Amino acid sequence: MNPHTIFVVSGGVGASGEQLVQTVLAQFPHSVVKVVIVPHVRSERHIDAVLSQAKEAQAQEGDATLAHTLVDPLLRAYVIQRSKQEGVFAVDLMGALFDRLEQVLKRPSLGQPGLYRQLNKEYFERVAAMEFSMANDDGKNPQRWAQADILLVGISRVGKTPLSLYLSVLGWKTANLPLILGIEPPQALSRVDPQRVIGLTIQPGQLLTLRQERQRRMGSIGPGSYTDPQTVFDEVESARKFCKQRGYTLIDVTDKPVESSADEVIRLITARFKQQDRQG
Repeated sequence: MNPHTIFVVSGGVGASGEQLVQTVLAQFPHSVVKVVIVPHVRSERHIDAVLSQAKEAQAQEGDATLAHTLVDPLLRAYVIQRSKQEGVFAVDLMGALFDRLEQVLKRPSLGQPGLYRQLNKEYFERVAAMEFSMANDDGKNPQRWAQADILLVGISRVGKTPLSLYLSVLGWKTANLPLILGIEPPQALSRVDPQRVIGLTIQPGQLLTLRQERQRRMGSIGPGSYTDPQTVFDEVESARKFCKQRGYTLIDVTDKPVESSADEVIRLITARFKQQDRQG
């Protein structure tokens, strides 16, 4: 079966068009379809370039589809006209609704690309922050740490992941890194602004209880360094010294709900970067 390419042309980022196309494609399982997003289309020249790509795909695959969500009426009319001239099958995903609403509301549309995203900027920032935090949990993707609003460091079971996710829901791009006794952290950590790194610490007794509970839930029994009191104490002290040497602020999370720890982190980061960062 020959593959089929759908070009999603948008004056914005192309999210709405892509979602609609993917919703339809879900009804055609096991089909070979390539979806190419073409965002920020703002000129006739750009449209012509996309049509050239679509014609090339037609020559290679036998057919192609151009789906557009252009809100600029002039560009929408141009892509409709040119696609017919070039013999490229085009689907106007929004035009009919635009025409209908202009008729019944008796007013023209603004024709401004990306307006929905601008009006819902806070929502999209939160979604982006949550995606970032999940992708950068537990030391993953160190090359992206410099993009983080906040980088949490701490030993196992100190609460890095719950705090990261909570902060991300509030719109803060948060990564976290486990500190492991006797193992040097990645070099990427040294490239992160120390003022964005927050160390988490906890009283050894509470940490021991948390680890024992986790061990019990996982069905692991018997002694081991993970729940050895002396090892736990050494890990806590080693992490404290590491953060002090690097100039990282330490927050004690002992007996604190995640909301309280998050408030403390946000106050610190906001005070340090109030000109660049959101206010919480």
